Amino acid sequence: MTEKHEYRMEELARLAGITVRTLRFYRERKLIPPPRREGRIAWYDDHHLARLRTIAALLERGHTLNGIAELADAFDHGRDVGDLLGLGEPTEETPVRLTPEELAARFEGEVTPENLAAAMELGYLGTDGDELVHISHRLLEVSSALVREGIPLGEVLQAGVRVREHADALAELFADLILRHAPEPELHRLRPLARSVVEAELSLALDRRMRKGSNSD
Repeated sequence: MTEKHEYRMEELARLAGITVRTLRFYRERKLIPPPRREGRIAWYDDHHLARLRTIAALLERGHTLNGIAELADAFDHGRDVGDLLGLGEPTEETPVRLTPEELAARFEGEVTPENLAAAMELGYLGTDGDELVHISHRLLEVSSALVREGIPLGEVLQAGVRVREHADALAELFADLILRHAPEPELHRLRPLARSVVEAELSLALDRRMRKGSNSD
């Protein structure tokens, strides 16, 4: 069982690398949940520390405090983080709920505030209370498999950004093609055909890439 740590305000600020004044500001902006009160003493825990480190990583990535506050509000009130990030409810992907400990076990040594912020920015990861929610079981399995093969999680997430760009372009291509010849409701029915084309073309592209590598030896 993981030991629970609690901190006074000064200690929490020191561990998070911020000033007490900044911590008070974040609390007033509701960027972190209220502390546990014991008389006049406020006690913070590891969830507050993790939130502060994630805020720092998001700020480094160019997010505004208003945007972070919106995410924090969604996390604290159980709103659908996928909807908040504009992803909507996945129709074929299965979300996965994880404890922070389970996520750390899957990506040993790779669960840093920077990687968490990148996963949140991609829309892969959100929180619901004390649980983490990954938007896709398949993407979670592939990501953890790549990390087990020795590929840093940060690079996996960077590749995810590029894959997302290409996937969006392919989705637009097939949607435009289908909608030029069929009504909107047919888009969902014909979706498996588009997916099969992409899977086949990617397989052929990997064949060409492997042949290219073997020919250069």
